[in-house]
Amino acid sequence: MIHQTWTESETIKKVKCVHTNAKKYMVNRALTAEKVYDVKNETEEFYFVVDNTGKVGGYYKDYFQEV
Repeated sequence: MIHQTWTESETIKKVKCVHTNAKKYMVNRALTAEKVYDVKNETEEFYFVVDNTGKVGGYYKDYFQEV
């Protein structure tokens, strides 16, 4: 149930969205290219960031670069 407290947890790092060209999903509704996001959790394949909706969402790391 750790995902319920991610919005209040401290930011691990900041990442910048470099593109929203997804093959499968519509990430352009939740991410904006060139915008910097706070990373709340990280796995090998995903960043969990506070997106444009104000909620934490998991996105592939290839959409971002570290700031």
